Amino acid sequence: MRFIKDIAEGDRVQDVYLCKYKQSAVTKNGKAYENVILQDKTGTLDAKIWEPNSMGIDEFEAMDYVDVVGEVTTFNGAKQLNIKRIRRVSEGEYDPANYLPVSSKNVEDMYRELMGYAAKIRNPYMRKLVDSFFVEDAEFIKRFKNHSAAKTVHHGFVGGLLEHTLGVTRICSFFTEHYEVLQYDLLIPAAMFHDIGKMWEISSFPENDYTDDGQLLGHIAIGYEIVGERIRKIEGFPPKLASELKHCILAHHGELEFGSPKKPAIVEAMALNFADVADDKLEMMKEIFDNAQGNDGWLGFNRFADSNLRKTSPVNVK
Repeated sequence: MRFIKDIAEGDRVQDVYLCKYKQSAVTKNGKAYENVILQDKTGTLDAKIWEPNSMGIDEFEAMDYVDVVGEVTTFNGAKQLNIKRIRRVSEGEYDPANYLPVSSKNVEDMYRELMGYAAKIRNPYMRKLVDSFFVEDAEFIKRFKNHSAAKTVHHGFVGGLLEHTLGVTRICSFFTEHYEVLQYDLLIPAAMFHDIGKMWEISSFPENDYTDDGQLLGHIAIGYEIVGERIRKIEGFPPKLASELKHCILAHHGELEFGSPKKPAIVEAMALNFADVADDKLEMMKEIFDNAQGNDGWLGFNRFADSNLRKTSPVNVK
């Protein structure tokens, strides 16, 4: 299979891809065309069907696997495929594993490391709460290991939610070693729970798109609700501890304008916000540079970073 990351300007493409997106549009001259986004596990490719009613353009919809023939050009510095022929393919003509972006890290290794942090939780109520999700709930564990942490911006791949959760938990563990004011038994569970609402906010692959609850409620409210419901099933769970954990979830975006219903009011909530932002931003930068495909120059303004970006020059060590 010819993967998207290996496609270059001037190439002629004939292969099967996942149609991630399809929308009809009209040019300034009133001519109909189709906007299409193709996907495989290495990334996405913008595509256009300029003659949607021509021979060789069969019926297909978003989330179909399609056999595509076309030529690669560039537009505004990005690759674009001019589709000449396209048809929906049947099951058996493709391997789904080739079309889902996946974490570069081993999922089982990451999960074992995450459970290592959980094993150090000494508070019996908090440990029981964590175990009820991450040890005893087989359906939750399966979904958690395979879910993404975002639609696009960062960790938007199979295993992304686990990778992000582990990254935040690592940073929070480091914080507890250097700042005695932080309580491990509150901050580590908060790190593990802070984004579990994304399992309901964003649909599973291959869609990986916002659900109705995701649009209406968002992952912070969903996670707060799910954790609160599980806490109520644990007899004797201290109310103050429950409120502090739920506050960390509610405040982990740090600012009201960034979607947090509350601003951090306890030190663990502040530490969680710092860890979440660090892992988000650095992964976002990594993915931007990975997608730059060897371009070490200035990449132009990026709206997520709110800056013009380029890779750091190599530092020579003698």
